[in-house]
Amino acid sequence: MRTLVLEEPGRLLVTDTPEPPAPGKSEVVVRVRRVGICGTDIHAYRGNQPFFTYPRILGHELGVEIASVGPGVTHVTQGDRCAVEPYINCGKCQACRLGRTNCCETLTCLGVHGDGGMRELITLPASKVHPSTDLSLDSLALVETLGIGKHAVDRANVQQGETVAVIGLGPIGLTAAQFATLAGARVVGIDLSESRRTTATTLLGIETLDLMPNAPIAEQWRAAIGDLPLKVFDATGSRASMQSAFSLPTNGGTLTFIGLVLGEIAFNDPEFHRKELTLLASRNSVGRDFREIIEHMETGRVDPSKWITHRAEASRWPEVFESWLEPSARLLKGVIGFD
Repeated sequence: MRTLVLEEPGRLLVTDTPEPPAPGKSEVVVRVRRVGICGTDIHAYRGNQPFFTYPRILGHELGVEIASVGPGVTHVTQGDRCAVEPYINCGKCQACRLGRTNCCETLTCLGVHGDGGMRELITLPASKVHPSTDLSLDSLALVETLGIGKHAVDRANVQQGETVAVIGLGPIGLTAAQFATLAGARVVGIDLSESRRTTATTLLGIETLDLMPNAPIAEQWRAAIGDLPLKVFDATGSRASMQSAFSLPTNGGTLTFIGLVLGEIAFNDPEFHRKELTLLASRNSVGRDFREIIEHMETGRVDPSKWITHRAEASRWPEVFESWLEPSARLLKGVIGFD
């Protein structure tokens, strides 16, 4: 079957691999139709994704069709369209027993720690496929991305009427802004890129703030907006941004890190205690998030279809991917198809 393999940084190959056997108990074999491209894939391609080994079949944002089901699988049947929850957890550790499957002690993610979905067929645990009778394959491939922001917003317990700052308006920051808006918050997006600020306003209708990079962020916020935000999300993956973000929440506020940076983050402890801040990390999402997002999309409360800026057929993607990465391309969300 047709398979895309990242052999080494910068080298993608289209090759053939064997088709999977019939699914076992509590498994499904799915036909991959759409694969979303995210920052993890880009970092892996460039050779700077942590905890990554080569060669690797990428792909964890998947819109699929059920090809066959194993004995005992009842919630999906052949032909169903599904989103895929790509986080494979053990089900036994304390985090899993507490329902925190997204931070399982031995968690692996398809396409990152193990081979993913950039192939025509893949076997999955049946519990990791979430069906929809209404959504397109494109939409289903975007559910995983939306889950990152939704989970972070739920972690921070964003409420109606709160003021929320989202730092970094790439795809993950946009998902946080989307669900904070849905929760009824006033959302202000922050990004040094004018095009990203424009995209956030166009797609989500949120306010944005253009900051001077070398001036204190809290002072600039007060001058432009007023009271400091109660909830702050940093989705930049930038050490400098994450460290400066400690100054932005109001006293008693919450700072949530969605972005990840290799290494250590430093902050001023007396100031942190003076403000009695809450600091949260948010990682991936859980099955409940997938099901709720699908419901939001089916009812029209969330529509990420306009987020897709680039498309390619799977066999051509190695040829065009470099062009997607040019700054002038303004890649927001790319999707490749196995049709």
